[in-house]
Amino acid sequence: MQAWLFPPTDSGLIAFCVLTGLGTLASIAAGRSFAASWSPMWLVLPSMIALAAGVHFLHYALFQEDLASAYYYGVTLLILLIFACLGYRSKRAAQMGSQYRWMFHNEGMFWRDRA
Repeated sequence: MQAWLFPPTDSGLIAFCVLTGLGTLASIAAGRSFAASWSPMWLVLPSMIALAAGVHFLHYALFQEDLASAYYYGVTLLILLIFACLGYRSKRAAQMGSQYRWMFHNEGMFWRDRA
């Protein structure tokens, strides 16, 4: 492989931002899909554990970073969980505003009672 395509570990911050950024897009989509199927929010956790493991493996496979680092896995998991919950809440607020229009209206990530 070309050296410029897969740089060594000295570009760790760039690799972390790129791969975790792609993982956050996947976590937002996963959170929205769980909300679209009216699944409970706790089901987001097992899928984000698996997605964080995949992203962490890509860090290892593409950029020769430490696979056994529980710290970076935990940081990646926390970031993915936050974005998955944001995607879940945004979709659920839109659902509550459209499905139960006579009771609720959505305001960003939340919904309010119509009074």
